[in-house]
Amino acid sequence: METLVQQGKVIYVGSSNFAGWNIALAQAQAHRRNFMGLVSEQSLYHLNARMIEPSHPGLQSFWIGPDSLESTGRRVARRRAEKKAAQGRRSDERLGQMIEKNRVKLEAYEALCQEMGEKPAGVALAWLLHNPVVTAPIIGLRTLEQLQGSLRAVELKLSDDVIKKLDEIFPGPGGQAPEAYAW
Repeated sequence: METLVQQGKVIYVGSSNFAGWNIALAQAQAHRRNFMGLVSEQSLYHLNARMIEPSHPGLQSFWIGPDSLESTGRRVARRRAEKKAAQGRRSDERLGQMIEKNRVKLEAYEALCQEMGEKPAGVALAWLLHNPVVTAPIIGLRTLEQLQGSLRAVELKLSDDVIKKLDEIFPGPGGQAPEAYAW
């Protein structure tokens, strides 16, 4: 990557799904070579995938914020679409298994969003935006309606009570490292 930067083929280098210790090692190697190193980390991180949370302090110490992939809201939308789907239509088997595995969580989440009067995808995105470590949620848009929903998420401020309910539905690993797993 350093060579690509020197050749002008890329400007900045980021990582994807690195553990905190991988990032620390990469930054130490870059520092020894007088190279800028990583400037971003694209992590699998959404309400139902929070395992990176213990690494957040380490990312912040290197001024790296994770981009994150939002999908909880899309799963709820997919679940609704499955209910309405015409018979004989095959659904994605892997997604179907994930939905079935998380059905109780998704139903509780859907009920919370309905109580708030908000769409699940918007709440999921607002939750990501609420986290100061997240610099840029990655969203996939296909329609103008999805874009408008994403813009609504920017305006949506989640109360402490809503954050608490989201943590109850989708509990994270339990705090920062090493406290999350060592004691």
